[in-house]
Amino acid sequence: MKTKTSAIILVIICTLFTSTAQIFYKLGSAKLPIIFTNWQLLSGLVLYGFGAVLLITAFKGGDVSVLYPIIATSYIWVTILSNIIFNEQINIHKTIGVALIIFGIIAIGFGSRKEQAHAPEVI
Repeated sequence: MKTKTSAIILVIICTLFTSTAQIFYKLGSAKLPIIFTNWQLLSGLVLYGFGAVLLITAFKGGDVSVLYPIIATSYIWVTILSNIIFNEQINIHKTIGVALIIFGIIAIGFGSRKEQAHAPEVI
C-alpha cells in the first residue's frame, strides 16, 4: 500500500496532540494524588484520546511501518515544549538525538518509497 501524504500529516498532528498531553501530565503531576479534579491530567487524557483517533485514522491511509516511526517526532516536540514551558536546557546530546530521530524518519520514508517503486502490483 502506498502511504498517502494526508496520513503522514495526520500522524504528525497526532504527535503534536500527544506531546502537548505529556506537558499537561507534567503540569498535573504537581497536584498528585488528586486525579479526578486535576484539569491538567484530564486535559492530557483528552489530548491523548484525540491523538489516538488521528493515529487510527492515519493507519487507514498507509503502511504502519512508514507511519508509526513518525511517532518518534514526539520526542522532538516534547524537547522544544519543555524548553519553552519548563526552561529545560537543550544540550548537545539532546540536539544529536533530535537530529538522529529526524534522519531515521527520513531514511524510513525514502526506504519505503524505493521499496514501493520496485514492488510488484497486487491485483
